[in-house]
Amino acid sequence: QVQLVESGGGSVQAGESLTLTCEMHGHIVSTYCMGWYRKFPGKEREGVAAIDSDGSAKYVDSVKGRFTISDDASKKKLYLRMDNLKPEDTANYICAADIGCQWVVRFKGADYWGQGTQVNVSS
Repeated sequence: QVQLVESGGGSVQAGESLTLTCEMHGHIVSTYCMGWYRKFPGKEREGVAAIDSDGSAKYVDSVKGRFTISDDASKKKLYLRMDNLKPEDTANYICAADIGCQWVVRFKGADYWGQGTQVNVSS
């Protein structure tokens, strides 16, 4: 059984930085991709960043140039470095994994989801 556990959220002021970490517990034998989504109160979940099977990174336009996604050599830890945070980045950030890399990299869903870590940015 696969579990995704996020950490690193918190409350910061606009312009500051945070780094989120997602750790995968368990194993996925097949090729998989991981990424980050975020959920705003009362809104649909939004894809933020993902790493494709070729190692390339995908970002939603609103975070390009400010957020950086990376993973470790084992591909069981995923990071999201968030710089120059804005109040509109306030959300619950959720780690996701997708067997076959069909959904996460297109921000269309995932096979496994974490519980999320809350990020609050004040102006």
